[in-house]
Amino acid sequence: MNSETITLERRVLAKNEDVADHNREWLGAQGIVAVNLMSSPGAGKTTLLERTIGDLAGSRAVAVIEGDQETTLDADRIKKAGCEVVQVNTGAGCHLDAEMMHSALTSLSPAPGSLILVENVGNLVCPALFDLGERSKVVIISVTEGTDKPLKYPYMFAAADLVIINKIDLLPYVDFDVERCEGYARSVNPKVRVLTVSATTGEGMSDWYEWVAEQY
Repeated sequence: MNSETITLERRVLAKNEDVADHNREWLGAQGIVAVNLMSSPGAGKTTLLERTIGDLAGSRAVAVIEGDQETTLDADRIKKAGCEVVQVNTGAGCHLDAEMMHSALTSLSPAPGSLILVENVGNLVCPALFDLGERSKVVIISVTEGTDKPLKYPYMFAAADLVIINKIDLLPYVDFDVERCEGYARSVNPKVRVLTVSATTGEGMSDWYEWVAEQY
């Protein structure tokens, strides 16, 4: 990588940081908590969102920002669950950025005190590099993935405030060691919290809701 490329990348990230800081200030002034959900494709982000929306209905205003390269399939699922949602299609882009977040927030116009759940593009690399102005970063992995995911994608797990191990209802049928995975996650991020859940059955979801409440 030559010096010109490095300089360009630094400029892109610096501009993103400026917008992210603006987003963060605006969200804070409104008492809104934004949580950035990141995972590889198929880890169960949308299913977790659907259950979260249903379980928190009536107790807190929730809105969702959906990031995908193409289609509105996930946004359609979220809307059907009864939640305000804005779809952001990134085309060839592999992540959401702060400008996209700003535009989505403008479209949503969330009420003060809302919870904004951001479903980032399915990718365990690029999303970790781009601050959106969110309160917290959450990495979701599933037991159908490898136990060693935190070691293969250390930057993503180092950036996380919370790791959710999803689909634990499938543990009897897959080769996945929860304890080892937690150890790997903490080897790259000693302070990270780890929760085990099944968004399908609801097991462990109360711990997730307690964590969300702690962000306020």
